[in-house]
Amino acid sequence: MLKTLLDLFIGFGRATLLGYGGGPAIVPLYEHEAVNVYHWVTPEEFGQALAFGNALPGPIATKLTMYIGYKVAGWLGALVSLVAVTFPVFIIMVIFFAFLDKFKDSPTIKGMIAGIRPVVFVMLAMLAMEFAKYAFVPKETGPLSWLPFAIAAVYFIIVYYLNLSPLLGVIASLVLGGIFLR
Repeated sequence: MLKTLLDLFIGFGRATLLGYGGGPAIVPLYEHEAVNVYHWVTPEEFGQALAFGNALPGPIATKLTMYIGYKVAGWLGALVSLVAVTFPVFIIMVIFFAFLDKFKDSPTIKGMIAGIRPVVFVMLAMLAMEFAKYAFVPKETGPLSWLPFAIAAVYFIIVYYLNLSPLLGVIASLVLGGIFLR
């Protein structure tokens, strides 16, 4: 059990420290650790956890890692996963803000940030491509096999073009899925 808790801390801590760009950009790194390195969950289980976690409020990084930690080692695993995701970032942020004023105008720092932006874009694109495998595969073929695509298109339109609250789209998609995609 102690080895499992240490693995949770190392796996999720490593992914958190290597990730840049916030929770969604780090998700592929969490998937790599949980699915490929430690085999805590299958790719399908990861995709389901990601889908459900995104429907809930709060940062995806903590929800996803705590769920996997709980699945692997119960409440203690969830706690260790939470600490692995939050504590290293807390320490780095304290140090970062302590030196922010001193280096904020540094051309090297500005160049480093400009250099990492394309990587964050690619990580988000990889997440979207990976998630598409789970989002657009209907439970079974039939007359409603087009519904996941329709939900995605309508959600994009109401949030991006009509500037309606994303929460309305989440609630509507939960209701539609519960009724038609069982």
